[in-house]
Amino acid sequence: MPEVEPTLGAGPLLLIAAAAVGLLLFLIMKLKLHAFVALILVSLLTALAAQVPIGDIVETMTTGFGATLASVALLVGLGAMLGRLFEHSGGAQVLADSLIHRFGEQRAPLALGVAALLFGFPIFFDAGLVVFLPIVFTVARRLGGSLLTYGLPVAGAFAVMHAFVPPHPGPVAAAELVGADIGLVLVFGLLIGVPTWFLGSYLFGLWAGKRFDIPVPEILSDRQATADNAPDPSVEGSSPGVAAAGGARTATRPAPPRFATVVSLLLLPMVLIFLNTGLSTLATEGVVDEDSWVVQWGQLIGATPVALLITVLVAMWVLGRRRGESGAEVESVVNSALGPVCAIILITGAGGMFGGVLRASGIGEALADVLGDIGLPVIVAAFIISALIRVAQGSATVALTTAAGLIAPVVEATDGLSSIDLALIVIAIAGGATVLSHVNDSGFWLVSRFFGMDEKTTLKTWTVMETLLGTIGFVLALVLSLFL
Repeated sequence: MPEVEPTLGAGPLLLIAAAAVGLLLFLIMKLKLHAFVALILVSLLTALAAQVPIGDIVETMTTGFGATLASVALLVGLGAMLGRLFEHSGGAQVLADSLIHRFGEQRAPLALGVAALLFGFPIFFDAGLVVFLPIVFTVARRLGGSLLTYGLPVAGAFAVMHAFVPPHPGPVAAAELVGADIGLVLVFGLLIGVPTWFLGSYLFGLWAGKRFDIPVPEILSDRQATADNAPDPSVEGSSPGVAAAGGARTATRPAPPRFATVVSLLLLPMVLIFLNTGLSTLATEGVVDEDSWVVQWGQLIGATPVALLITVLVAMWVLGRRRGESGAEVESVVNSALGPVCAIILITGAGGMFGGVLRASGIGEALADVLGDIGLPVIVAAFIISALIRVAQGSATVALTTAAGLIAPVVEATDGLSSIDLALIVIAIAGGATVLSHVNDSGFWLVSRFFGMDEKTTLKTWTVMETLLGTIGFVLALVLSLFL
């Protein structure tokens, strides 16, 4: 992204940011303009209003768009393929049945949320959510009720792990900038993150499921394709049991995979990503040589896109070819996963474009200037700065790293801060970076489109849940800082 020197003061920049968000909501919710078009239009108008040089506007927009797609498109595309393979093979149903059997139908949302917490430890929010959605949809179809009852505990679990717990990039970068010990951040991230999820995501999800009746969409299912391509029973010789979905179904469906197979496939990307994290940590500490081929290859296959690619290839064999389906049938299944998520990927990229324009306009620096002389306690100032940056530009990871960079000089100049204080400051920053997810956040659009919700409903559910998670996490960190 080109370096743009802000030409406006803090006040005008903050007003421009507020007006941009308001205009975007008006275009989408009132005028029903498509979100992709609205995001591009508002990004352009915001860049003009913030006096970004004319020659840099297009590059600023496309850089923000491309940077978001670079991290999201591969994860969502591969995750959608993996999810469709789980759904088509019956693996999602097997896992759902097993979870319900072990926890009971009444505790199915709790079972799904706990599973998401475990798998969310090394996996990014986007990838984890997409991989888990077929399981969530299967459980919701079987047990009935609103999708939010099952979906919000899962989405909240991935959001908490992504923001609060290393090895995710946001808390790792914030810990390094503030000078906090990664191990302590990990410990307090879990100690605070788990009750935060229970209160702000699980319990809220149960309440929201009673308040908002959201049906299970068909976006990750081949049911609609099956209905569209099913043979006409009025035609002689046709059989209602014969295939659908581009030839992906046959008259005799193979037996569904075993529970152990499904769990192993879900664990595979987590193990690979853990390999990357572990080797990187050991190399940083000097335990192993970072230039050795073992470390470099381990880091490569453990990179999230590569780990998901390997998992998709294994799943295509294990859930497809090994179970008797032809290569053409497996290709049809994974291909059918991409169409429905293309709009999600584009809207997510446009949200990244909007956030990139807001960052280039100097909003973060303006917020720091406004709060610099107020004299709040460091942990409170860290939360507020992070929350305002989050609201202004959308990305939780960017808010974490930017706020940590802005608060680092204050931390350095403050006497008497212990290692525990520093770790809790990182958690407070993570809380601020979680609140108020709205139209400039790619996660907002992922949840909105995958859950089949309009923007107004998403604000009332996802945005409220994210605000609860961030606020509860901050309050718990603040309370601990008073006693430890």
